[in-house]
Amino acid sequence: MEVKLDKCTICPHMCKVNRELENKGICGAGSLVKVAKVAMYYFEEPCISGCGKCGKTNGNFPGSGTIFFSNCNLNCVFCQNYKISQEGFGKEITIEKLANIMVKLQHQGAYNINLVTPTIYALQIKEAIILAKDMDLTIPIIYNSSGYENIDTLKLLDGLIDVYLPDMKYFDNEIAFRYSKVKNYFDFSSLAILEMYKQVGKPVFNENGMITNGIIIRHMILPNCTRDSKKILYWIKDNIGVDSYISLMAQYFPTNKSYMYESINRKITTKELKIVENYMYSLGFFNGYVQNIEKNEDMYVPNFNLDGI
Repeated sequence: MEVKLDKCTICPHMCKVNRELENKGICGAGSLVKVAKVAMYYFEEPCISGCGKCGKTNGNFPGSGTIFFSNCNLNCVFCQNYKISQEGFGKEITIEKLANIMVKLQHQGAYNINLVTPTIYALQIKEAIILAKDMDLTIPIIYNSSGYENIDTLKLLDGLIDVYLPDMKYFDNEIAFRYSKVKNYFDFSSLAILEMYKQVGKPVFNENGMITNGIIIRHMILPNCTRDSKKILYWIKDNIGVDSYISLMAQYFPTNKSYMYESINRKITTKELKIVENYMYSLGFFNGYVQNIEKNEDMYVPNFNLDGI
């Protein structure tokens, strides 16, 4: 099965390169899907990878059937998965192989199919989902994205994605350019999240507390950026509502090229987390998750070794 990528406009970069001829744009992706790891994953939100009611996320539960895609349309200086997102580690596979992987994960008992950094392969993923559903794939499909999306591409996925799990990284486009090398992040991420919400609405959970439909908006707090975090929360309140599900993440740690930027060359402080958390509650948000600051966040970075491919 082939997908036309002769003039790529899948993401906001609109590179218009011919990926079928190995002309690679900003993301570095070619015509084939590239995957770095397939595995059960236990470190997402409890309603995705663990016991949704008790909040446990460990090997006693099946976990989220996670597919880690290589390459990315952002170039975040602090990317924890830089080995695959920026260095391009991974293995190219066909659409048919991707569909078979999804079905295999279901047979292994996965709660869902978790597509991590899927944006640049959206067209191939669409065809793989259709194939997999023809092979009786029934578990929820999660689109786990940076938020830097072209809404025309998202519209092509309408009806195929059950759960959207986008980041909303930045409100200030200047901060986005400094740390992720894109000039218009908020312009596109805000439109993308509204489109995602239009497609799937607020979260719906099954009797075990596991998410089956809806959107959860993630935001990772960065050092010295609490004002930007507040602006994001206010935008969500103003545009979607305080009953939205927010996943407030405190897992930032300096890695990749972040040592070159003094302002983010450290973990966030407990004070920074509390400033953003308390502001979120002051706005009236009551759904979602707040991540604790831990000592060894790097231990949760997957070992990308082509497992499961």
